[in-house]
Amino acid sequence: MILDLKKFITEEQPFWNELEKSLARLGKKIEVRLDLHELERLHYLYQRASADLARISTFSAEPATRLYLETLVSRAYGEIHGSASRPRRSRLRKWFFTTFPRTFRRHIRVFALSLTTMLVGSILGAVLILVAPDAKGDLLPFGHLQVDPGERVAWEESAGGDRLADGKATFSSMLMTNNIKVSIMTMGLGITWGLGTLITLFYNGVILGAVILDYMRAGESMFLLGWLLPHGAVEIPAIILAGQAGLVLAGAMIGWGKPIALRDRLRMVAPDLMTLIFAVALLLIWAGIVEAFLSQYHEPVIPYAAKIGFGALQLVLLILFLAKSGRPQSRSTGAKPAQEVGS
Repeated sequence: MILDLKKFITEEQPFWNELEKSLARLGKKIEVRLDLHELERLHYLYQRASADLARISTFSAEPATRLYLETLVSRAYGEIHGSASRPRRSRLRKWFFTTFPRTFRRHIRVFALSLTTMLVGSILGAVLILVAPDAKGDLLPFGHLQVDPGERVAWEESAGGDRLADGKATFSSMLMTNNIKVSIMTMGLGITWGLGTLITLFYNGVILGAVILDYMRAGESMFLLGWLLPHGAVEIPAIILAGQAGLVLAGAMIGWGKPIALRDRLRMVAPDLMTLIFAVALLLIWAGIVEAFLSQYHEPVIPYAAKIGFGALQLVLLILFLAKSGRPQSRSTGAKPAQEVGS
């Protein structure tokens, strides 16, 4: 059969244009999802373009059309058969900005318990320093916290220059590793029906409260905020989030009278636990970078006001992110978005 090339191109061009528009739509917004009819139509257009390419490939007089069809068919093949290999970056972005905050809000009640536990520990730590200041050596685990705050501040401010020099990366890695280990342990202790998680949160709160009151009593509040807030605005919430994960695990262990086998309860919460602990790890990586590259530098190298402002901005953004990110958009009709229920 002899092919009338000009007539063939004229008849098939609308189908090629339709396929190209569909591919352009999918390429611009990778989160677009096609319904069954649209998928069937895309597959039909792809098969038709493939058949057209096979028919026109014998005509050396139309290299431009053949190249156009080859490109179109290749793009369609990648879209249909390579959907699983869409850019991982987009999936990670959706996980962090949608899945993580939604998971956090779904378990907001246990987060409140985690936060309350640390706050109670902080109050006790402050009281202990207030009534028994000599017990600081036994209460605080690190040597730089056991010295007199005024002496430490004088030494830190007189050091000046690049104190860590070429050791910032090593110091940052050490902080990340240690804090992530503590967070994983805090979550893992949920298998003790939450008791171990609560003790860990409480103890961290005791240390935090003792340090805060010790520096406030010595009149070093500006140093304290400038030192603690830049990294603590992320690090402390991350530890509380790890406690939230531990308490979610504890809830699955306890069961609360639900007629579901333990194995099934653990399987149900596993995705949320992985989401929370991986998010905690990311937050702690950032906190480790900030602590090594910013928190350890004090006046006159970096003004305390600048460090405090940076830390406060991080805390506000983190709160807004956890509260707002990933929420379904309310429609113009005035319908309210579905509310997220705490566990």
